[in-house]
Amino acid sequence: MKTLEKNSEVNCCDGDIMIINGRIITVDPQNRIIDNGALLIRSDKIIRVGTADEMADATAASVIDAQHGIVMPGLVNTHTHLPMSLFRGFADDMQLTTWLNDYMFKLEARYIDPETVRCGTLLSCAEMLLSGTTTCCDGYFHEEAVAAAVHQAGIRAVLGQGIIDFPAPGVADPSLNVEHAADYARRFKHRYPRITSSIFCHSPYTCSRETIVNAKQAARDTGVLFQIHVAETKSEHEQMRQLYQKTAVEYLDSLGILDSSTLLVHAVWVTDPDIEIIRQRGASISHNPESNMKLASGIAPVLDFIRAGIPTGLGTDGSASNNNLDLFTEMDSAAKLHKIHRYDVGVLDVLSVVRMATIGGAYAVGLGNITGSLEIGKKADIIILDTHKPHLVPMYNPLSHLVYSATGADVRDVIIDGEIVVRDRKITTLDLDSILLKATEFASQLQL
Repeated sequence: MKTLEKNSEVNCCDGDIMIINGRIITVDPQNRIIDNGALLIRSDKIIRVGTADEMADATAASVIDAQHGIVMPGLVNTHTHLPMSLFRGFADDMQLTTWLNDYMFKLEARYIDPETVRCGTLLSCAEMLLSGTTTCCDGYFHEEAVAAAVHQAGIRAVLGQGIIDFPAPGVADPSLNVEHAADYARRFKHRYPRITSSIFCHSPYTCSRETIVNAKQAARDTGVLFQIHVAETKSEHEQMRQLYQKTAVEYLDSLGILDSSTLLVHAVWVTDPDIEIIRQRGASISHNPESNMKLASGIAPVLDFIRAGIPTGLGTDGSASNNNLDLFTEMDSAAKLHKIHRYDVGVLDVLSVVRMATIGGAYAVGLGNITGSLEIGKKADIIILDTHKPHLVPMYNPLSHLVYSATGADVRDVIIDGEIVVRDRKITTLDLDSILLKATEFASQLQL
């Protein structure tokens, strides 16, 4: 990368950063792929995108040579529990209820405080940055500590304070859970420039009717996204039927929860009438195929969501149930899972999956107007993949490589909001060695 000194010559430049010699995957409405393309950034926005010939007159203070690699929108992870990277691999191969009740909830009660939340969040941010995720949507406890760590990393994010109807980290009295989340949402809605707050109800089986209704009202009052795990497992589906004679989606709809500012996470055990309800209400879906597979939760009807026009993005879930935050492997899993499920090789083609991981996810979390595609006027959230590798050569269809061949380790450079946060696979915003050391120290003390 060539950088000019900041002087009067720089002031004459068209932009701050120009990316050249790239195969640009725009994910715009026309799904343009520009071979030998270039892109110009001024401040935090994309101001020009085109072929090398079209951009021949453009100048910039700094030039990044993509070396014929792939230039694309940063990936959008629509569901994370960032601090849970500290529990990665601690409790595997068990049912969700056992995993939650006998392990995760107990570990969180014993170990989760603002400092461990910060440690786990920084670890997750480092992993996401190095694997090309520029935006995430999170839900956890001590979310103010999550926000501070995410801000330090430089990632764009929607961060939700968790709500659950029993004592939780940072909220010893469950009767204060909604009040605590609402206070967080108000204070952190605009605290950091790349972060917006959210409210996250854990699920219909851990939150009462009153809690869910009050939490959604708090989200509406604050103007933030409302997140909730829903219809994740067969047992939850059966429980909802038994208790309310409704599906989980019908139950939430009866409470007035579903609207365009509601993100439904997992949505595995849903019916055709459920899908129509979701479509009519304008709610969005976060699809988490690897977590769903690992916990044997089932297979969400993602093709039906997409055909219904429901905004649908990809999520990894937390590292404790996945066990990584690499959206490239999530794309691969999503594409293959639904092909075998439907016995149809044409289901979830590579373009559909790439859109889920970028613009689809951005719209699902309420940020589709500012990120998720490489278009003039949008935020400069961009990643560059090094394609000079055996598993990426030859390249007939770059979208195919993104879904079936690439991994997060192929990401070379990451730009968020016009700021270079990863350069030549080195994070510029974080001290990675220190983060890894603290996470290792935490693990050495962990026991149930």
